[in-house]
Amino acid sequence: MVGTPPAAPARIPVPAIPAVPAVPGSLVPGPRRPAEAAGGARVRWYYESVLGWPTAPGTPVRLRTGVRFDVLDVPVQAGHAALRRLGPPGATPRRPGFPVALRGGRMLLLVAAGGAEELPGLLEWLEWGSLPLDLTAVGAGGLVEAPLLPATGATGAAGSAGATGATGSADVAGSAGAAGSADVGRAGRGSALPPPRPRDHDGRARRGAAVWLRPPEQEGGAETSLPALSAVGGTAAAPDLARLVHTLATECHRFRLSSRCASPRLARATR
Repeated sequence: MVGTPPAAPARIPVPAIPAVPAVPGSLVPGPRRPAEAAGGARVRWYYESVLGWPTAPGTPVRLRTGVRFDVLDVPVQAGHAALRRLGPPGATPRRPGFPVALRGGRMLLLVAAGGAEELPGLLEWLEWGSLPLDLTAVGAGGLVEAPLLPATGATGAAGSAGATGATGSADVAGSAGAAGSADVGRAGRGSALPPPRPRDHDGRARRGAAVWLRPPEQEGGAETSLPALSAVGGTAAAPDLARLVHTLATECHRFRLSSRCASPRLARATR
């Protein structure tokens, strides 16, 4: 009809988009606390600037192996037994021997760079190659978590950094803790005694953070005390790499046998 407006076009309904519920623990991490950020920067500075050990980006701080050192990884029980057999590594208290760290139920022994590549051949030469040993190595291209800063055994600015740590209180030095200052000194000098429970102000050690049993030296370079093959070098502060590997393999084998023997007895006791 004349003068009648055209009908409006029908609207197409648009389906409603359901709202995405908030998920606890979102993939987007929250901002780091200032103390944690400062602690990570302090740890990185200590290893890179004081010891000259390269680190990998990210958190927690991780050390690159195969550049300044390699790592032998064994059960902590076998490691302590091996250290007892090797005896005091240094002629004087100022020679604490090669660095050793603890992480959970594992012991990490630092050796000269290239030691990881020598491990399979040494085990074959020492006639351990055919036996299953819980003895592994981390070498070129590998990463290990940086142990907490030592509170002692570090001089100058590094000692100050290690003493404050990420929380402003003393961190672990050679896994020293409740046993007192005498045990701290013995652990720092390379004692093979099992360490007391470390001080754990912020819970990192309980979460499996690595701690130093024997902190690295700084005077003359930390690498001077690392075990190496006799043909390559080494000092009186560290055993020959072949002797160290043989001792570790022996204790790893003993620990494995004792664990297997203890399992049936435990099963009978729980029946």
